[in-house]
Formats: sequence, C-alpha cells, structure tokens
Amino acid sequence: MPRPPLPPFDKATAAQKVRIAEDAWNTRDPAKVALAYTHDCTWRNRAEFIRGREEIVGFLTRKWARELDYRLIKELWAFSANRIAVRFAYEWHDDSGTWFRSYGNENWEFAEDGLMRRRIASINDLPIDEADRLFRWTSGPRPEDHDGLSALGL
Repeated sequence: MPRPPLPPFDKATAAQKVRIAEDAWNTRDPAKVALAYTHDCTWRNRAEFIRGREEIVGFLTRKWARELDYRLIKELWAFSANRIAVRFAYEWHDDSGTWFRSYGNENWEFAEDGLMRRRIASINDLPIDEADRLFRWTSGPRPEDHDGLSALGL
C-alpha cells in the first residue's frame, strides 16, 4: 500500500514526510513505525545493521524499553527526487533517571510507493540535567505549536 507523499519530493512534500515520520516515532509503537519501511528495508543505526520489518520491530522494542519518556524532533535538511536528509534531536532518560539529549543525522531513500527502503543514522548522546530538557510535551506527537530544532537553537 502506498505511503504518501510519494517521490519525487519537493520542499513541501519532503517536509511533510519528515513530520509524518517524527509523529510516528513519537508514538513509540514499533509495529506502527515499521509499516513505513519496505519489507526488506536496510538500516544502519549507530553501529547496528538491521534488515527488514521484523528486525526493525525488534530494534525499536529494545530501544524504547531502554530510552524512557522518549520525545523526538526531526527537521528537513536536504532532499532530492527520492532521498531526504534530516537532522534530529531526542530526549530520554535511562532506568536510573539520567537524562540525555541525542543528536543525529539520517539519510533516507524511498521506493516509488513512498516506503523507506534505506535508513542510515548517525547519533551522539549527551547527558543533560532534567532542568535542561526542552521537549516537555505529553507523550505522543509533538504539538503543532511546539518549537522545532532551529527555533530551539539546536
């Protein structure tokens, strides 16, 4: 089943695709998120290599069991016909209560039906004080009126 917007992307449809991905990841529902990827999608996430939806679900299940109270913001960086580059930041805490802000970049490649067939992510984690958190909305998608990365100075 197609996942609009479909390539080739323009600035508006690329930005829309980024926000759709951000909203999906903020649900922290691995099965729902995995539906945006081809059955044989390939990922590099940090130093981990993942192939296919089943491995994506397993990876995300482990991720969100470890990264508690996860909140993510993505921002369009660049795009071409079927590729999008994003930068992102997300905040989370571990089971000891230590907060982190993780920063990164992703490169995405899409199939003609709008499903992502390749995701390459580079991510760095920075411990932060709870008082320094910037992503304080309730669980779920970021509210429309919440600032994005650039407005937050990130």
